[in-house]
This record gives sequence, C-alpha cells and structure tokens, in this order.
Amino acid sequence: MTMKKGGGSTCQDPKLRRELTVGEVAERSGVAVSTLHFYESKGLIKSWRTAGNQRRYARDVLRRVGIIKVAQRTGIPLAEIREALDTLPNGRTPNARDWAKLSARWREDLDGRIEQLTLLRDRLEGCIGCGCLSMDSCPLRNPEDVAGGRGSGPQYLVSD
Repeated sequence: MTMKKGGGSTCQDPKLRRELTVGEVAERSGVAVSTLHFYESKGLIKSWRTAGNQRRYARDVLRRVGIIKVAQRTGIPLAEIREALDTLPNGRTPNARDWAKLSARWREDLDGRIEQLTLLRDRLEGCIGCGCLSMDSCPLRNPEDVAGGRGSGPQYLVSD
C-alpha cells in the first residue's frame, strides 16, 4: 500500500490489484485446482487466458467460490447454485444483500430437509428395533402407505 499525506492509504500496490492465477485461487480458497476447473465448466466461475494461455481470475472469484462451498455444504445442488448466481446482474459476485436473497431461495428446501432428517433420527432406533421394514406400515420408508396408493408392484425405482 502507498501512504497518502495525512496518514490515509490507497490501494496502489499492484499485488493487491492484480488478477489471480488458478494456483493462487486454489491456495486462498482451499479448493483444488481441478475443482476450480470443474466449477468453471459448470458456469459457476469465470476466467480468461493470458497471451501465454494461462488462466487468470478476478479477485472477486474468491467470494464466489466461498458462496459455492457454503451452498454445497448445505446440500444445494450445483445446478441450483448456478441458477441462483445467474440471477445476478452481469454475473457479478454476490454482495451481502445478494447473499440474503440467494439464501432465502434455499431456506424452505433446507428447512424441509432438516425436518425429514429430524424425523428419521427420532424414528430410526424404533425402526431398527422392530426389524419389519414393512412396506405398508413403515413410517420411514412408506409413511401412511403412500406407495400403496400408487398401485401394485415396485414403486421406488429411484430413492426419494
């Protein structure tokens, strides 16, 4: 940083303003280089190439990667993360207000998953204890015999 008269500082240092290499982003974000390439292939982050064909990232990619990791940790699929990030004007990196809007989109889904996991946790011991795993009465696998209403035969080709 350079110092201005009067003790204030400005960000004139080129190291603070320059773009980041893929290795620098990986080191600063704690994310593997291959993960950064994957995020880029999914449209979650962007880079550009130098004349020597090396990737460069704007510094704000660190915030974007942080947001991606937090969202992933809550179980939000990458496709939904990208959809949410795509709502930002000009693809900019989210600020605090943007994050509040993005996270509100996911809150209802997260609350539902928490409720399901709590129910599973609370009923799991009894289910294992009974050993039946009955298709018509198991409160975990088939609550209120929902599958029975779908007809005879296998109803769960894909896990819920």
